[in-house]
Amino acid sequence: MRDVKPIIGYVHTGIEKSCEDHEYWKVITFVERMDYLAYYFNAMAFATAVERLLDEEVPLRAQYLRVIHLELNRIASHLFALATGALDIGAVTMLWWGCRDRDLALDLFEMSGGQRLHTRYIQVGGVMEDIPPGFVEKTRAFLELMPTRLDQYEALLDRNEIWMQRLKGTGVMSQERALELGVTGPLLRATGHPWDLRKAMPYSSYDHFDFDVPVGTVGDNYDRFKVRINEMRESIKIVGQALDGLPEGPYISQNRKIALPPRHELATSMEALIHHFKLVTEGFRVPPGEVYSAIESPRGELGCYVLADGSAKPARVHMRDPSFVNLQSLPEMAKDSLIADFIASIAMLDPILGGIDR
Repeated sequence: MRDVKPIIGYVHTGIEKSCEDHEYWKVITFVERMDYLAYYFNAMAFATAVERLLDEEVPLRAQYLRVIHLELNRIASHLFALATGALDIGAVTMLWWGCRDRDLALDLFEMSGGQRLHTRYIQVGGVMEDIPPGFVEKTRAFLELMPTRLDQYEALLDRNEIWMQRLKGTGVMSQERALELGVTGPLLRATGHPWDLRKAMPYSSYDHFDFDVPVGTVGDNYDRFKVRINEMRESIKIVGQALDGLPEGPYISQNRKIALPPRHELATSMEALIHHFKLVTEGFRVPPGEVYSAIESPRGELGCYVLADGSAKPARVHMRDPSFVNLQSLPEMAKDSLIADFIASIAMLDPILGGIDR
């Protein structure tokens, strides 16, 4: 293959436009569906943008609960990336193993939010509910199991001659070129650049946790594979620390102007009932202004731009999708390569692309 020219365009689902027709608290339902593998991150990017416009402080317990679910979601997303990416290259066993262990993370999401996908768990001001009894114990069991499973993945793949030849030295992209293209996430870190928004611009108390930023050396497909494996190990560490230090306190803002009152208050407080009625029927108003909020998603920098006009509905919502930006690197990775190496590059570029190319 001499060259490839991806035609990058939008999938016209109309999600961003639909956000303009709904109250802020309803927008979370839309933005979560922009990425069916990392829905917590889309909700987090939007919620933090609105919180900055409102100048609303998120309770510390809610910040920790967000971190726990974000990092579990990062593990689930990376597992799917490895599962489908390995299948593209011919490692069928990894598909079953990756999806098997991803289901364990989805079990936790169902336990805390009632849904396995698109949970609406992250809300403006905090999270939807506190974690239920047994959640901590079940999460710790998952954290204890996953390191052994990651060892199994590496034992299966790192000793496979076909896997090594398909990944090592293929799809190479330099650090300089990655930065020129605006590439972020595992693709950039695979080139050796330790850029991670959780470290560079901490949010949601990420500065409370001790973790490393895995990087590669040459920026090939093998480095991308190893970065994702090691990022899962770091996510396990973060979740463990968050559970150990989980503070007491409210799980969502106590400002009844933006957060629904607890159900038990509705039966005893007329004021709570009025707040509930007004929030559900009218939503909350956001002062005029604009903000861009960015977080570190499994794909890279996920940003949300929100323009507020003082009403209960955003005047504009736009997401910086890391997959959309990172796709620009495909010609750099594929030029003068074999078709087989091109397939490997697509598989290691993005989990959603890895599923589409079949």
